[in-house]
Amino acid sequence: MNVDTMRNIDYYAGVPLTFLGTLLLKGYELIKPKEKKRPKNVLLIELSEMGSAVIVDPAMRKLKANIEGELYFVIFSKNKVSLQLLETVKEENIYTIDESNMVSIVTSTLKFLKWCREKEIDSVIDLELFSRFTALLTAGSGAAQRVGFHAFHNEGLYRGDFLTKKVAYNPHQHIAKNFISLVDALLSDEVQLPYTKRIIPDSEIEIAKAVISDEEKANVQAIIAQRYAAFDPQNTPVILVNSNASDLLPQRRWERENYGDVIKMMLEYNKEAIVLLTGAPAEFEGAEMLKRYVGSERCINFAGGVKFLQLPALYSVSAFMLTNDSGPAHFASITDMHTFVIFGPETPALYGSLGPTTPIYAGMACSPCVSASNHRKTPCSDNKCIQVITPEWVFNTIKPKLDALSR
Repeated sequence: MNVDTMRNIDYYAGVPLTFLGTLLLKGYELIKPKEKKRPKNVLLIELSEMGSAVIVDPAMRKLKANIEGELYFVIFSKNKVSLQLLETVKEENIYTIDESNMVSIVTSTLKFLKWCREKEIDSVIDLELFSRFTALLTAGSGAAQRVGFHAFHNEGLYRGDFLTKKVAYNPHQHIAKNFISLVDALLSDEVQLPYTKRIIPDSEIEIAKAVISDEEKANVQAIIAQRYAAFDPQNTPVILVNSNASDLLPQRRWERENYGDVIKMMLEYNKEAIVLLTGAPAEFEGAEMLKRYVGSERCINFAGGVKFLQLPALYSVSAFMLTNDSGPAHFASITDMHTFVIFGPETPALYGSLGPTTPIYAGMACSPCVSASNHRKTPCSDNKCIQVITPEWVFNTIKPKLDALSR
């Protein structure tokens, strides 16, 4: 199911359903109020963004340290693997919703309602900014405590009135701090409106690092050697380039030729380095076109080259990565590898990687043009915010890292 279809369903079906659901839930809890206890079995809901499953990790770790029960998570089936990078949530505590078609969504949603009761979920945190679907999942969970972002006096974010603790989404601070504020609200014994009234320091959103064995690194290096026979782990710097962006926001894409020009400059500047074009197996053809454009044996199509859970090992044996604003920038944050991330319709101030990173961002008057209030759907069809970023700009930003490799 494509993104626009899901957005339309969420709006045209979601608005009346959340309105009706609010009336039903308020009426039920008026007749049979739920007893609110200290959070024990807590469910987090984040369906659609793989990167967010990494960004929310500091909040999840804080939550785990402050509850006596279990931490649970619900996510779209295609994104589940992103939760397995840091293993903060137990495998058996992850529920997936099959988003492949409408029948699958309805079926897995109905099973979700039963699953919540089997797991005795008493508290839910809805991490989504705009989804009416997750608001309905929150209401249907049966939890006594329900925390999430509430519109208050903002327009365009109607999601019903299911929350027992309402948090004001702050569009001026990093989304990781917004997630921390949701956890604070759940754990708070003080009634606030809105939650959370405190300063959240940067130290609270430090990302945990993956533990990667020497064997895992060696396995990845062996795969690289299969693709490039002259590869020497000790003397061949590995540079990663991720040139793809998801369909969720195609305005984030930088032209393939621009990536190609930067790659040519890097390979010319460092005669020993190789560039691996990373991506999912479905992105192989696009990576092959970029490889042909570069025209060098040191530019290798590595799309689908490793399994998703091998990415941390790949990052740990690589010098740095150039990528657009997408999942890989966040996946890499659990390692010490530096990333260079090209931003356009979104801002690094809100969605920057929590790992070692350098954002490349023009900061035009119209940017960022996507937000919670517009369902992350921009009218822009001419992404000047990306087009003004030139290959020379990107290469000069990366150049100090290349100099360090030479030293």
